[in-house]
Amino acid sequence: MNFRRGQSRDEPEINLIPMIDVLLVILIFLMVTTSYSNFAHLQINLPQAAGDEGVSAAGKPINVAVDASEHYAVNSVRTAFKNPADFSEVLRKAAAGQDDPTIIINADGKATHQSVINIMEAARVAGFGRITFTTQNQNK
Repeated sequence: MNFRRGQSRDEPEINLIPMIDVLLVILIFLMVTTSYSNFAHLQINLPQAAGDEGVSAAGKPINVAVDASEHYAVNSVRTAFKNPADFSEVLRKAAAGQDDPTIIINADGKATHQSVINIMEAARVAGFGRITFTTQNQNK
């Protein structure tokens, strides 16, 4: 027996407004409590030298930075140095198919010689022979 002959069935509906309100509150909470850190930048004091600016070679150079604490960064991406073979793989990936890109070493004035030699050795293992160093002018 159907006693509701004349009445239509109401479809149940889900009210999304309270759920959206809760999600917005959670989103605001996450945005406020997140701490943003910039790990890619190294604090580097370049050694000073007097000289002319070099002529840039064709192709995109690979910037390798090392600070006084021996933290390495390739094209502003922090990279750990385990051994020259692993670091040469990182340099090959940064070369993006270039045969012999220019490796620009940005070494802190207080960085150890070994850290610079590590970069040069990794470049040699990768087969890259064009290496240059950055300095800052003495006038600055």
